[in-house]
Amino acid sequence: MENFKIDVDADGIALITFDVPGRSMNTLTGQVMDELPQLVERIRTDEAIKGAVITSGKASGFCAGADLGDMASGMLSGSGDLQAAFDAGWKMNGSLRALETCGKPVAAAINGLALGGGLEVTLACHYRVVGDSSKIQLGLPEIKVGLFPGGGATQRLTRLIGVQAAMTAMSSGSSWRPNDAKGAGVVHEVVPAGTEVEAAKAWIRGGGKAVQPWDDKSFKQPGGGPYHPAGIQNFLVGNAMLRKQSYGNYPAVVNLMKAVYEGIQVPMDAALRIETRYFIKTLMTPQAQAMIRSLFLSKQELDKGAVRPKDVPPSDPKKVTVLGAGMMGAGIAYVNALAGIQTILIDRDQEAADKGKAHVEELLKKRLSRGQLAQDKYDALLASVVATTDYDHIKGSDLVIEAVFENREIKAEVTRRAEAQLTPGAVFGSNTSTLPITGLAEASVRPEDFIGIHFFSPVDKMMLVEIIMGAKTGQVALAKSLDYVMKIKKTPIVVNDGRGFYTSRCFGTYVAEGMAMLEEGYAPALIDNIGRATGMPRGPLEMHDDVALDLSVKIAKQTAHDLGDAYSPLPGSEIVRKMVEDLGRYGRKNGKGFYDYDTKPKTLWKGLSELATVQINDSTPEMVEDQKRRLLFRQAVEVARCWEEGVIDDPREADVGAILAWGFAPWTGGPITYIDQYGLKAFVEQADAYAAKYGKRFSPPKLLRDMAAKGETFYGRFAGTKAAA
Repeated sequence: MENFKIDVDADGIALITFDVPGRSMNTLTGQVMDELPQLVERIRTDEAIKGAVITSGKASGFCAGADLGDMASGMLSGSGDLQAAFDAGWKMNGSLRALETCGKPVAAAINGLALGGGLEVTLACHYRVVGDSSKIQLGLPEIKVGLFPGGGATQRLTRLIGVQAAMTAMSSGSSWRPNDAKGAGVVHEVVPAGTEVEAAKAWIRGGGKAVQPWDDKSFKQPGGGPYHPAGIQNFLVGNAMLRKQSYGNYPAVVNLMKAVYEGIQVPMDAALRIETRYFIKTLMTPQAQAMIRSLFLSKQELDKGAVRPKDVPPSDPKKVTVLGAGMMGAGIAYVNALAGIQTILIDRDQEAADKGKAHVEELLKKRLSRGQLAQDKYDALLASVVATTDYDHIKGSDLVIEAVFENREIKAEVTRRAEAQLTPGAVFGSNTSTLPITGLAEASVRPEDFIGIHFFSPVDKMMLVEIIMGAKTGQVALAKSLDYVMKIKKTPIVVNDGRGFYTSRCFGTYVAEGMAMLEEGYAPALIDNIGRATGMPRGPLEMHDDVALDLSVKIAKQTAHDLGDAYSPLPGSEIVRKMVEDLGRYGRKNGKGFYDYDTKPKTLWKGLSELATVQINDSTPEMVEDQKRRLLFRQAVEVARCWEEGVIDDPREADVGAILAWGFAPWTGGPITYIDQYGLKAFVEQADAYAAKYGKRFSPPKLLRDMAAKGETFYGRFAGTKAAA
């Protein structure tokens, strides 16, 4: 076996070291799956082996789960062979069932993170020991890519900790730290890091039992099963909660509950077959295939620099200056510090600069309090951020990121002042969210090194960075910017210049369409409920509050100034102007917007009815579905326009960027996949119908019409280009 090393000690305890060659992290590859039955057979039949301990040979973790590229490739090809799919899915379940019934005690020495299938391997062991380290996470995140656990966890975890706790963990994809896992009953013992193997062996030497709780005749389901007076409540309430959580968009959530409900009523062997059937059924859904491709495969490729210019030598930024110490600039300084980058944080006065560093300190203290940082590391990271007003500190910076107000004149001033301190080859990046990079670069004496580096708020939580190429931006500046983004462990996408670029421009259509619905007389609560039902993280009005109404007004004024007679106000812009300028309602930032935030939960502002009369307050399922589609179509049409105009040209970047940047309904796999799966011909017909009803903003661009006429798809037509690089 290439992936498992077996050493048997004098006590007959086999130490099985899981170590996939050539990888920094163990994953359940196709070859690992093939070797699992051999491993179990060796444990079962080798008389010299009295018990076994499974651990990892990787410093980075125990196992990160299944290799979805291996696992899903057959499904994504659309073969449709159900028996072959079931057999492939059963391979792991059958092997793990054989492991827990091999007649010999097996313990897991968890010396690093164990996620997804990695945790499922440990659940099939009779005893679980985990190291006491803040770096270790135990969890089942499959739901985040449109799946649910398919290696026995729906049955084992439910029997370990009860239906409610298990369903909560699996349907949210949340994870446990070691002590939390012990408290929840997921592991048996937490020991000092580095002693996991010895503790596991000690359990075996002490007479560890080689029978799982659910294989004991006296076993009773914790909390009761479906026909228990208490247990039935888990399914009655759980069904409603999952519906509220998923809005029916995710088949994985429904199939997860079905697998649990049916599985806990039968013996484990039958339960695992039930799980495998539902897992394969889920894997074959368009939603799962879309999410796996975008949120796992494509994201992984982008994280590794798939769109980086190949002929530019790698760079490693050591010193970065951030201009502007507001929440955005301070957030950038924080992620820089975590990545080991010396950061100069500059603002117009020392008080503002210090306030920005205080935010960095606050975020670092949270990590310190959670045990994720040692005190000496905390001190070093905080010291790596220098708050100042002195532009002389910029000298020696590899990169400058401007994060000042969305005002062209202010940005031009700081650009000139900063560039005076930079050496040749250093990159200047603007964090603007809307102003064209080519125009901002006019203030630069080195436009080939001027680029857009657009972060999203809050920076510490949002994983995307949008890199924007100006008309004169060079490939070296692009490569260096991508190296920086990868160093701070964010996902980069690269787009070409244009007002609003890709993310802000397309996200704006969601908010604007919500405003159009408001002008049409839809009740505000109905608008936001429909928005959430699409799978978007918030309704359009909520989103508008989040990004700040006064920012919308500022952007509108700057756009009107830049475009002159070509400017066309967005729907509802006059409502927003009145809210900001006449009533001082800026959104969530000052607790007053479309919602009032002085109570929990927030409540819709009653005065909104005076600005927008409600005419549509009732809904039917048909109307809701139509308006959900309307909101998604408006965004997707704008994405297609961006493509036609050359703003974006890679389906991976378009899909991953949309989901990570503004939360485009993840179940779709992103707007490009949504169009492809809807069908270009049907999409164009529906968009034309919306254009006739709501306006030309829905009219499909010529690119879509041409592709529809030829029966093409985006992922099909652009295969072999940058999109398939």
